[in-house]
Amino acid sequence: MERGETTLHDKREAERQALQASRGAPLPLGATPQPIGINFAIFSRHATGVTLRIFGPGDHGHGVELALDPRLNRTGDIWHVLVRGLAEGAHYAYRMERTPYSEPRVHRFTPHLDLLDPYAKAVSIQATPHALIPSDTFDWESDQPLNLPLADAVIYELHVRGFTQDPSSATEHPGTFLGLTEKIPYLKELGVNAVELLPVHEFADMRPERVNPLTGERLVNYWGYDPISFFAPKNSYRADPVNTEPVREFKTMVKAFHSAGIEVILDVVFNHTGEGDEFGPTLSFRGIDNVVYYMLDRATCDYLNYSGCGNTLNCNHPVVRDLILCALRYWVTEMHVDGFRFDLASILGRGRDGAVLVNPPLLENLAADPILANTKLIAEAWDAAGLYQVGTFPAWGRWAEWNGRFRDDVRRFVRGDPGMVSVLATRLCGSPDLYQASERQPYHSINFVTCHDGFTLADLVSYNEKHNLANGENNLDGANDNLSWNCGAEGLTDSPEILRLRRRQVKNMATLLLMAHGVPMILAGDELGRTQEGNNNAYCQDNALSWIDWSLTERNADLFRFFRLLIAFRRQHAALRRISFVPLPCCPRIEWNGVKLGQPDWSWHSRSLAMHLLRHDENGIEDRIYLIANAHWEEHKFELPAIANRFWLRFIDTTLESPEDISDQEESSFLVRENYYTVGPRSVVVLVAK
Repeated sequence: MERGETTLHDKREAERQALQASRGAPLPLGATPQPIGINFAIFSRHATGVTLRIFGPGDHGHGVELALDPRLNRTGDIWHVLVRGLAEGAHYAYRMERTPYSEPRVHRFTPHLDLLDPYAKAVSIQATPHALIPSDTFDWESDQPLNLPLADAVIYELHVRGFTQDPSSATEHPGTFLGLTEKIPYLKELGVNAVELLPVHEFADMRPERVNPLTGERLVNYWGYDPISFFAPKNSYRADPVNTEPVREFKTMVKAFHSAGIEVILDVVFNHTGEGDEFGPTLSFRGIDNVVYYMLDRATCDYLNYSGCGNTLNCNHPVVRDLILCALRYWVTEMHVDGFRFDLASILGRGRDGAVLVNPPLLENLAADPILANTKLIAEAWDAAGLYQVGTFPAWGRWAEWNGRFRDDVRRFVRGDPGMVSVLATRLCGSPDLYQASERQPYHSINFVTCHDGFTLADLVSYNEKHNLANGENNLDGANDNLSWNCGAEGLTDSPEILRLRRRQVKNMATLLLMAHGVPMILAGDELGRTQEGNNNAYCQDNALSWIDWSLTERNADLFRFFRLLIAFRRQHAALRRISFVPLPCCPRIEWNGVKLGQPDWSWHSRSLAMHLLRHDENGIEDRIYLIANAHWEEHKFELPAIANRFWLRFIDTTLESPEDISDQEESSFLVRENYYTVGPRSVVVLVAK
C-alpha cells in the first residue's frame, strides 16, 4: 500500500516537473495556445485563492495542481498562468476559495470542487465537467457564413439528436452533428434555407431527476435549455466519441450545410445556467464568482428567478456582457454560424437587480457589434416572469423577434374564433402594428404557428387539452391554453370526416404561414404530420415521442408535397417577401376584399377575408396573387378581380384531396373561367394570375 502511494506520488511529481509555469497574460480569457505553451486566464473578483488542476489524456485522477500566486499570477480580477509541456488531449479545471470564508449566501466558493472554465471551447465530462485544451485544426477552405437576406429565409427548427435518432432515419451516425448532414438532401428537397438548432452547447442533461410514471423510464433534459458552457458543443452530439472532438464535427456539419446553401442558426441560452437554484450543483459560475454571474435578492441573497429554472444570469454586468459577446463572436468567427435565436431574450434587458432597462447595454452592444453586423439576431421577446415584449423589444432597428402574436392569431382565426379577420390581415402583411414604429421591417417578424415548445401542428388540430402525464409532473407543466381544436374528437380517431378536417386545418395554417409577409419558421416534422400524442412540453422525452419518425415520409407523402410546393411558391414570388412597410416600387400593393370586391368584412362575426397582392418587378412584369381565407363552417362565393388578357389559375384549394389540393408547376393548373370562386368551409384558396 505504501509502495503504491509512493509510486503514485512519484508519477504526479514527474508530471508536475514536466510542466513549466510562468506568469502568463490576463487576456484572452480561457485556455489559449501560444507558440511556447498554453495561456490560462480566468476571472474571479472575490476568490482569494485559485488553483489550476491539469490532467493528462484519459487521466481522471488528481492530476497536477498549480496554485496561482496572487502577486504574480493576478492582474486586477484576472488570474492567469502560462504552462509549457502540456500533452495534446489534456484537460483542466479550477478550484477556488475565499479566506477568511464569509457571507456564504453571497459567495458560494467550495474549495474541494473542480470548476469548469466559462471560456472552455470543449468539455470533457468526468465526475464533473473539465475543459479540454484546444487542439482542433480544421480546413474551412473558402467557407464563410452565407449572409442570406433575412427576408428570403425559410427557417426549419429542429433538434440535433431527435432529427436522426430514430432507427427509421437510416443514418450512419444517428443523433449527431454528422447524422444531421446525412439529411441535407431531404432539407434541400423540402426547400428550407436555414436550420435553427435547439441548444447545442454543453448542457446538464440528467436533470430533472424524475421518471416517467407511465413507463418507469428515466427523464432527462432533452431539449438542452440548461447550459453549463456557452462555447463548447455538446459532447454527446459527436459521432466518434474517441478520435474527434465535437468542435471538429460541428464545423464539418456547418460546412456541409453551407455547401448546400443552408444557413445554421443556433438557439442560445444566456438567461440562466444548469446550476439551478441554491440546491443545484456547483459546476462553474457559482463557484467562480456567484455574486457577479447571477442576480441575487439584495435582502436574502436568494437567486432571482426570471427564467423559471432556478437562477438568472446577471447579463448586464460588464463581465457577463463580455462573456456573452465573446461567445457569440466565437461562434461566428470560428464556427461560422449564421445567426442566433435568444431564449427568453427579455431577460437580457434586465438590470443587475432585475429591473427592466429602457436601453439595455447588452442588447445595444449586440445590435451594434461590428463582427455580428451580418449575423441574424432573433429574440424570444418574453421571459418566465411575465415580461412580454413582442413588438416592443429594444431593437435599434436590428433585432428580429419570434412573433408570438402571429402564432396565437392564426390559431384563433383557423379555429373559427370571432373578431379575428382584421387581426389576420395585420399578421399577413408583416405585423406593422408591432414593428413599423421601431423602424423595423416585415422580415423582422419571425412568423410561426408551432415550435418545439407546445403542440406539433398535427396535435394542434387533434387535442383540446395537453396530455403531459409522461413528464412526471401530474400534468401540471406546459401551457394550459393552446388555442387548439380537436375537430370533434380528442386524440386518435377512426372518423374519416374528422381526419379530413384535421388535414385541411393543417394545410390552412401552413398556407397562411408561408403566404404571410415576414419570415416563416416551420417546426421539424410538421410537414410529415408528426405527433407527440398531445404532449405540449416534451422537454424531458428523449425517446420516440420526440424523435422524427421517418416512416411518415411515405405515409404522409401528400403533406410533405404540400409543404414542399408551398415553400417553392414562396421562393418564386417576391411579392410574398416584402422588405419594407414603406410603399417602395419593389414592394407589393395589397388590396383587401370580402365576398364582394372592395368590401372586406371587418365585423366581429366575419370569418373570411381575401387579400390581393400586386407587384411589378424591375422589368415591369406583373405578379398577382389572390389569397382567400375562409374560417367559416359554410362555403362562400368570392368575386375575383378582373385582369386584362390574363386568367386566374388555382394554386391551392385545401378542400380538395391530394394532388388537386396544390398544383405543381409541371402539372396543369385549374383555370378559373368565372369571375368568382366558391370557397369551401374552413379552407384556404390561393389563385395566381397567368
